[in-house]
Amino acid sequence: MEKYITIIGGGLAGCEAAYQIAQRGIPVKLYEMKPKKFSEAHSNINLAEIVCSNSFKSNLHTNACGLLKEELRYLKSLLIEIADETQVPAGQALAVDRELFSEKVTKKIEENPLIEVIHEEITDIEEMAKNGIVIIATGPLTSEGMTKEISKITGEDKLYFYDAAAPIVEKESIDFDIAFFGNRYEQEKQKDETLEQWKSRIEKQEASYINLPMNQKEYENFYNELVNAEIVTLHEFEKREIFEGCMPIEIMAKRGIDTLRYGPLKPVGFDDPRTGKRPYAVVQLRQDNKDGKIYNMVGFQTNLKFGEQKRVFSLIPGLENVEFIKYGVMHRNTYINSTKLLDETYNLKKNSNIFFAGQITGVEGYVESIASGMVSAINACAKYNNKSKIIFPETTIIGALAKYISTENDKFQPMNANFGIVPEISEKIKDKKLKYTKLADRSIHDLKMNFKILNSNK
Repeated sequence: MEKYITIIGGGLAGCEAAYQIAQRGIPVKLYEMKPKKFSEAHSNINLAEIVCSNSFKSNLHTNACGLLKEELRYLKSLLIEIADETQVPAGQALAVDRELFSEKVTKKIEENPLIEVIHEEITDIEEMAKNGIVIIATGPLTSEGMTKEISKITGEDKLYFYDAAAPIVEKESIDFDIAFFGNRYEQEKQKDETLEQWKSRIEKQEASYINLPMNQKEYENFYNELVNAEIVTLHEFEKREIFEGCMPIEIMAKRGIDTLRYGPLKPVGFDDPRTGKRPYAVVQLRQDNKDGKIYNMVGFQTNLKFGEQKRVFSLIPGLENVEFIKYGVMHRNTYINSTKLLDETYNLKKNSNIFFAGQITGVEGYVESIASGMVSAINACAKYNNKSKIIFPETTIIGALAKYISTENDKFQPMNANFGIVPEISEKIKDKKLKYTKLADRSIHDLKMNFKILNSNK
């Protein structure tokens, strides 16, 4: 075994992992291909470059991403500490001066005597992993050479090259005075059935989908807002890769007012329980986790701006007050099928010397990437010291994310921090702020209870 741990990738996850390993007294070799080679979206020579928004999202205790930051502060995350130091005014959100943030992270990493930064592109993981522990944190814009190497060690069918994802919503926030459970064709009213008999029959059936019926006026209102909504501007390389593989719903809609009614919103096979008649259009939601707390909007891959998604999709009857767990995205994003490949410590199941971290694992967002770097680093150290793995409680956001990306799911897509992936509390609470406060308090309590175990692995 080598006397150091290797990290490939000097982004948010890689830098957090390097710092955490060094804090535990273990030398690190951190490989970063910049400035010798840049991805299509990177331009800054510093480590931990922030490519998109400068926002680390909410700082509120009652927001899942805000809670995740609290968990990371408790665990003494370097990158959250620097984010706090370099923040700029952004209301309740934590936004940073991105140049200053990257400069400070780079300085901290390069000045650490236990971290050696090597500016080279790595394309041979297997050879490195024969002799030591490797953390792959190459991000969503992994280079072509590295992508081929990752494909080799994970399997070609377990690597995805773009993220074309539909929004995910919280079941509890759906209006079931309008929405109904049901599978296509099983929900149609038979000619000899009364309305009461039909309603009784469909209530007893097990169903895979939540359905949202629309009349003509509701559909046309939704359609008009959809085709005129603002979209996110993509890089040229993203346009080439994404649109060959997936059609955004707003682009599909522009082909004609009835296109969606013959596609993802087709009403065939359904009757509206309120009327017993076929609706004009139907939006379907598919269960997205085993607990049935969050649902995916079927066929709603989109490139609309997040605010526009909330405005336009809330026009769908039954979703007027819906809580979006995750907005739809259409962008270049290389990530592995972690549900089949990784365990809850971000360790590759078929090679315990290899860990992954960052957005390449299917966690989505800056803070989520930092959290994955923290978990992979702690467990890489545990392996280095021949100690047991550390699995974070699933009641914490850190633990819930690790469990989500490592739980088998045929419809796996990247996920950000949200309360929909943590276990419910025992008591039923209607007030969301109070409910989220209790979930957050439980998380911090459980993290503190496990802190002694974490410290024992230093």
